[in-house]
Amino acid sequence: MPLLPSERIVQKLQKSNLPFHANDNISKVLEPNDIADLKVEVEQRVLELLKSLVIDVDNDHNTHDTARRVAKMYVDEVFAGRYQKRPDITVFPNIKDLDELYTLGPIKVKSACSHHFVEIEGYCWVGVYPSDMVIGISKIARIVDWVCRRPHIQEEMSIILANELESIMNPKGLGVVIKAKHHCMTWRGVKEEASEMVTSVMRGALREDTLKTEFFNLIKSQGF
Repeated sequence: MPLLPSERIVQKLQKSNLPFHANDNISKVLEPNDIADLKVEVEQRVLELLKSLVIDVDNDHNTHDTARRVAKMYVDEVFAGRYQKRPDITVFPNIKDLDELYTLGPIKVKSACSHHFVEIEGYCWVGVYPSDMVIGISKIARIVDWVCRRPHIQEEMSIILANELESIMNPKGLGVVIKAKHHCMTWRGVKEEASEMVTSVMRGALREDTLKTEFFNLIKSQGF
């Protein structure tokens, strides 16, 4: 019996000794046909889920083709950061020897809680104290989007984002702050509508009180 697409991908991940947790990127082992095959498998799984929820998928016009749409949404959009390679980033030399902190934000964050698969929505601020290399600010926003489009808990999402940005720029200092509303808390469970979660990761020079204070004062001016 032939392997399912997901089983085939898992075999390649295990052979390469790569993790495949919810917030991991698995694009290194994916071949062009893997994504198309995976969407077909996910569609069938979603169809079975709908049936298990006692939805008449054969006669209900509202759920006709829902399984295909959900599969496409998960693989191509909502969780695209798992399956797509990191965006191409051009790194530029810091020719003018910029030796000051700069910030970017608020950057819109769209993610999903890995515990319940419902939306995490909020904003991110990034502070960079550059060294020898810099990248375009639009690329920072692209990296934020790529990292966030996976199932996450916010604490780990902040760390993964900081790791990616640090690996690209190797700055003297880096700060990442995310403020987000979690629909697993507002839509279900405690149903607390007003609460937001704030996480921060400080690296290098931004762990020092002076630059950390400057960073938070700057992002306050940007609407934090």
